Amino acid sequence: MKHRIVVLGAGYAGAHTAGNLARRLSPADTEITVVNAEPDFVQRLRLHQLAAGQKIETRKLADVFAGTGIRLRLARVTAVDPERRVVSVAGADGGGELGYDTLFYALGSHVADGGVPGVAEHAFDVAGRASALRLRERLDSLDGRGEGGSVLVVGDGLTGIETATELAKSRPGLSVTLVARGELGAPLSAGARSHLRRACDRLGITVLEHTSVEAVEGTRVLCADGTSPASDATVWTAGFAVSTIAAAGGLEVTENGRIVVDRTMRSVSHPDVYAAGDSAYAIGDNGRPLPMSCASAGCTSMQATAAIVGRLTGRKIPHTKLEYMGNHISLGRRDGILQVVDDEARAKPKYVGGRKAARIKAGILKASLWATSHPTFGLPKRKHRLTAAPDASARTSAEKAVA
Repeated sequence: MKHRIVVLGAGYAGAHTAGNLARRLSPADTEITVVNAEPDFVQRLRLHQLAAGQKIETRKLADVFAGTGIRLRLARVTAVDPERRVVSVAGADGGGELGYDTLFYALGSHVADGGVPGVAEHAFDVAGRASALRLRERLDSLDGRGEGGSVLVVGDGLTGIETATELAKSRPGLSVTLVARGELGAPLSAGARSHLRRACDRLGITVLEHTSVEAVEGTRVLCADGTSPASDATVWTAGFAVSTIAAAGGLEVTENGRIVVDRTMRSVSHPDVYAAGDSAYAIGDNGRPLPMSCASAGCTSMQATAAIVGRLTGRKIPHTKLEYMGNHISLGRRDGILQVVDDEARAKPKYVGGRKAARIKAGILKASLWATSHPTFGLPKRKHRLTAAPDASARTSAEKAVA
């Protein structure tokens, strides 16, 4: 009987892990199923560009996984039952249950309203393809009026900064305001903060610092200081949240619902479950929780892959580096900031800015798309051979071969 591996989510973490498992494990002994709600791989790191009106390259997941032996199930995950080891899904085929022996959980995150009234009803976001297209449609309508319009971006994290600068650069007819709870770019070095401020000035972005939004209405936002800036389109980027599916299923999670994992990305409460990316609460090598980011998705998925392969083959599990190197921020297509951090996640004094930083960021995004589009790295199938018997945690006796 084949060992059943089910991968939930085909974002950066899920697609990467599924491909690596297919490359390293024998198809004679394992079967891998990927469950994803959308038929395409979504470049989440480019969704602010999509909203701004640019064309973003996509990849059909059916094409991505063609020839790899990976099964693709286009469906929405509705529940996980780790005691029975089944996943409930809903899709065009009516849904049902999928059984697993090993579960890899990478459902990612979505925008969090923070309990602020009116966000769900009136705000836009760039956390998903559908919501980014909805914002794009709204911006098109504002541009089409011929009299401009006001766009207010709430949140000055990486997503907020990239969204505000991209919109201002791509749609110069719109008035863009960025709302920052504290000082603009506070986590950055002094030089990088100055670079960011100059970029905002050059692009005509109004920055409201030390401002907290308490409610969102159809044509304005209400701030704690009593002001109410007008807004034809409010873009909410003030935080992200994960699905409640893991918590509802009985997995040990943090207060905000992220799955608590050990050093190998294995659930501390259910050893058949692994998690990576935004869904996982993982401690980095510096002793601090890894932030929700594409970089964290990369290192946690690499560690999870190594752990799954090791445990299914009885091999020693290597430890991959779990470190956050810094921030890559695009400020439109021709400007950016590369901010390196130290072991304590504090910004180092030096930074890279301008076109060089923009080229580095573009290169990273291009490499990420290639890696996702070639989940087995484009290598020919390797000859599989028998190895030592798996460890005691494996569920079947068939998990014996690795490339």
